[in-house]
Amino acid sequence: QVQLVESGGGLVQPGGSLRLSCAASGSIFSIYAMGWYRQVPGKQRELVATITNGGSTNYADSVKGRFTISRDNAKNTVYLQMSSLKPEDTAVYYCNTRGFTTGTSWGQGTQVTVSS
Repeated sequence: QVQLVESGGGLVQPGGSLRLSCAASGSIFSIYAMGWYRQVPGKQRELVATITNGGSTNYADSVKGRFTISRDNAKNTVYLQMSSLKPEDTAVYYCNTRGFTTGTSWGQGTQVTVSS
C-alpha cells in the first residue's frame, strides 16, 4: 500500500501562485508515476499533470505553461507549482501514484480556491 499526504492548498487571488506537495510513504518502491488530478462538484476528476520516475511529464492543455510538476525522489514527494491561477482552477486537488504492485493510490485531497 501507498499512503499519500497532501498539503499546500488554500485561497489565492486570480493571477496568484500556490505550491502543492504530496509525500508518499509505504510501498514506494513500487511507484513508477506520480501526478495530480482535480475535481469540482458535479464533474469527473480530471488529470492535471503527471511525472514518471524518469522525469517525463504530461500536462492537461488547460494548465500548460502555468503549472509545473516536479518530484524529489529522495523525499518521495511530488510538487505542483501553480502560477497565473484562474477562477476555473478552483477544485479539490488529489495526489495520485501508480505502482507496479500497488496499483493506483489517491490522497485525501486539498482544496484550492481562486477568488478575489
